[in-house]
Amino acid sequence: MTHASFSNSIPNFSKRGMPVTIITGFLGSGKTTLLNQILENKENLKLAVLVNEFGDINIDSQLLVSVEEEMVELSNGCICCTINEGLVETIYKVLERDDRVDYMVIETTGVADPLPIILTFVSTELRDLTHLDSVITLIDSEAFTPDHFDSEAALKQIAFGDVTILNKTDLATTEKVEELEKYISTIKQGARILKSQYGRIPLPLILDVGLAPIQQYQAEADKDEHHHHEHHAHHAHHEHRHHHSDHLENDGFVSVSFESDRPFWLEKFQSFLLDEMPTDVFRAKGILWFQESQLRHIFQLSGPRYQFDTEDWREPPKNQVVFIGRHLDTDKLHQRLNDCLVTHEGS
Repeated sequence: MTHASFSNSIPNFSKRGMPVTIITGFLGSGKTTLLNQILENKENLKLAVLVNEFGDINIDSQLLVSVEEEMVELSNGCICCTINEGLVETIYKVLERDDRVDYMVIETTGVADPLPIILTFVSTELRDLTHLDSVITLIDSEAFTPDHFDSEAALKQIAFGDVTILNKTDLATTEKVEELEKYISTIKQGARILKSQYGRIPLPLILDVGLAPIQQYQAEADKDEHHHHEHHAHHAHHEHRHHHSDHLENDGFVSVSFESDRPFWLEKFQSFLLDEMPTDVFRAKGILWFQESQLRHIFQLSGPRYQFDTEDWREPPKNQVVFIGRHLDTDKLHQRLNDCLVTHEGS
């Protein structure tokens, strides 16, 4: 795939600050897959990538292609940040690097409200150093329904998306895709909708498109700031920081992480998936180690679908997996996973 016109526009970037694209979308919509497509097709573009996880273990950064070549490395092979407090600081680190960075892409968590992230770029000192280009929202065409787990975040992701990508169209019927297009247009008038499989989208359609309504956001940020100064001057920063997690409490989502230096028995883990997985788990992902295999297993679960991809281990084997869902019982889930592990006696 060649993007000559895209590459030729790079020199203009510096005039208006480093362009930033935010990738959002509900759990399992294909954000990391899209990010990998961008990394594989970016040609001579020097990208900084930020991955924000909802969970204690950073799985997504381990699933990104060619980490050393393709990304600006700050920690653990990728730039990982807590979007609120760490974002401004992390971006400064990127801007202060000796080697040139042309473009920044941020992947949010699947349960994130994009607005606090957007406002970080238009209402802090970053507004002079960066340029918010667009917010891209991914949707799983097969799994998404208008009441998508009754999630406030899912609605906000569509409402703030400058480009909406209906992903996984190969898994959905034509009627379902058409229904989704109509539904999205009711939430966002004049929505720009693209369709894809495996996040394959020509880069000129999603990077350097200049679609973010910056002035509208700045007006919102100024209004927000005025409100804070008027009522809670000394708490303004503190309150803005906590604004982000409100919808998580409303939506009831929790993340359960599990790690072990012992392998799973494959058969026991499969029984867990089929018979014991809590119905309230909407998304799971991880790096798995099975007693019966020499390979590293990349595990992805989205709704009722799950898959395993294999590759060679690049580090000492261990299990790392994250489950995201509603009202999950952490102790019970940990107990079930522990029951799948090989014991020290090998039984």
